[in-house]
Amino acid sequence: MAFPVAQGVPSLSGTYIPEIWSGKLLEKFYKATVFAQIANTDYEGEISEYGDKVYIRTVPDIVISEYQKGMSLDVQNPESDNVELLIDKGYYYNVNISDVDKKQSDINFMDAWGQDAAEQMKVKIDYKILNDIYGDVDASNAGTTAGKISSGINLGTTGSPVEVTKSNVIDVLVHSGQVLDEQNVPETDRWAVIPAWMASRIKTSDLKDASLTGDSKSVLRNGRLGMIDRWTLYSSNNVAHTTDGENEAFHVLMGHKSALTFASQLVKNEILPNPHDFGQLMRGLQVFGYEVIKPVSMLDLYCYAA
Repeated sequence: MAFPVAQGVPSLSGTYIPEIWSGKLLEKFYKATVFAQIANTDYEGEISEYGDKVYIRTVPDIVISEYQKGMSLDVQNPESDNVELLIDKGYYYNVNISDVDKKQSDINFMDAWGQDAAEQMKVKIDYKILNDIYGDVDASNAGTTAGKISSGINLGTTGSPVEVTKSNVIDVLVHSGQVLDEQNVPETDRWAVIPAWMASRIKTSDLKDASLTGDSKSVLRNGRLGMIDRWTLYSSNNVAHTTDGENEAFHVLMGHKSALTFASQLVKNEILPNPHDFGQLMRGLQVFGYEVIKPVSMLDLYCYAA
């Protein structure tokens, strides 16, 4: 018999309070998060509370001049600008754990819910970052005339996104790599966050030989794509997208780890008595901040599936 509950409060009888149910919770699948792989966290240890500000010192460009014997040498006074990383964002969870439910349950759903809260927090932060930073890329790394030197690479723009098919997806990735090449971005630690449909285009393309990806296994495996033309590929359902005419256009971000910095800290994770009921409250607060500190190291490929 189910225990009576107040209106608006869900009953866990038959769900977490089992009758014949197995004590093993069904595995929950979460969207893959990518921010930990694409951002550097060099300054994470310098924050403690919501509202903290970290000043990041940048390395100035040193001028190289031609030398002639006997000449008077010009003196450069390098200036290092500061970039501010403001910890101005935060998410929380606050969950009621009824003493009645806890007493009647044969599983530790407090642990299960705590783990779920942590995973959902990652998904929320991941979505926030990917849907916010694409507008911060360098002007030469976006649009229909991308490329600092060539100005001849089409990365798409509003009203005219790039069409991506299984026939041209590899060309699109290679040309995107050229954009960073023309900005002298290092070839190591490059990443690309692509939507699921783009991953499918790669898997069904002519790229069937694993050696072409620089990976030891075939690209036709468990959604893990390895590397293509120096890009480490991450598939994500959090890629920013919008309706553009008759198409759903996506802001596919590609870059180098130097482009984005991220800092986060779980400042509160506590269990305390519920003042309004018999039981406890499980709650946590995560504060974080992110900043594109090298816009030349990231590009925005605005495209759609065809």
